[in-house]
Amino acid sequence: MTESAHDPKSQRSPRERPRAVGWWLLSCCAVLLTLVMVGGATRLTESGLSIVDWKPVTGVLPPMGDAAWQAEFSRYQTSPQFAKVNQDMSLGDFKVIFWFEFFHRLLARLLGLWFALPLLWFWLRGAIPARLRWPLLGILALGAAQGYMGWYMVKSGLVDIPRVSPYRLAAHLGLALLVYALMLRVAIGLLLDRVPAADSSTAQRWPRALLLVMVATTIGFGAFVAGLRAGHMYNTFPLMAGYWVPPGMAAMEPFWRNLFENPVSVQFIHRIIALSTLAVTLWVWWRMRNAAQDKAQARSRLALLLMALIQVTLGICTLLWVVPVWLGTLHQGGAVLLLSAVIVAGWCWRTRDHSPR
Repeated sequence: MTESAHDPKSQRSPRERPRAVGWWLLSCCAVLLTLVMVGGATRLTESGLSIVDWKPVTGVLPPMGDAAWQAEFSRYQTSPQFAKVNQDMSLGDFKVIFWFEFFHRLLARLLGLWFALPLLWFWLRGAIPARLRWPLLGILALGAAQGYMGWYMVKSGLVDIPRVSPYRLAAHLGLALLVYALMLRVAIGLLLDRVPAADSSTAQRWPRALLLVMVATTIGFGAFVAGLRAGHMYNTFPLMAGYWVPPGMAAMEPFWRNLFENPVSVQFIHRIIALSTLAVTLWVWWRMRNAAQDKAQARSRLALLLMALIQVTLGICTLLWVVPVWLGTLHQGGAVLLLSAVIVAGWCWRTRDHSPR
């Protein structure tokens, strides 16, 4: 008997090795979820502009010693945020916002390594299915672009206005969620033992594309709400300062600018799309109640409903309490979990259980 016959690794089925890839991708999703929430806390504490340069390699180390801290603080003092907002900030106060941004950047670097190194290891061991090689390389490239987009966003707040561009903030978050969605979709395809559903009529009743577009659009406008600090105005619900449709929604010219640059209209649109998404989710949950469904489909349908209710509740509370850091951070994390629920439910309802009976 050869040595390979005694090696447990040689006895693994082809399906077992890709499952390890699936668990690795799921762990990357968990790290990225944490990164998005840390990014939200960094924005809410206005810490994102505390580090005024981008050093992908040497920037992994924080300032060491009093002289290094003073030099870092001196660089920050040249920024518009210090000159126009934080003129009275002490070195001790600066360290607080510095650590928020530093940890955010450090976690982003760690995620890059956590994706790239295992990918190389799995690839060399032949554990990456051929059909996933290019998609995983594409995700790696998107992750690199996301890192650059983060700095491109920060740069917009270091010129004259001490605030990052809402457009770049939306692009930064959007790229992160695209990477997250792709990793999650590949992971569940490897981890859930399911095959395409034979009953195509049932699968077609689940509006996967509609839910995905509505959630993505809600999150996108949420990024503009954050970038414009629109959550700090009209802190009432359901009315906005006594109005169903507040005045000033068309104050900018040309009109299209109101959709992305007017805090009044941006908050209004975010509210409407979020409540519409909840309404569609309730409709889907009720519509599919009598459809034949396996355990994964039933659980994903319920999870989607619960996550939509939780996320809307978080959004309303965040607004009413004028965006406290902890609640705003939870609301941003809830957006990622709602997106996850949409992706998983969409996959489960277009497949059927194929596990051994």
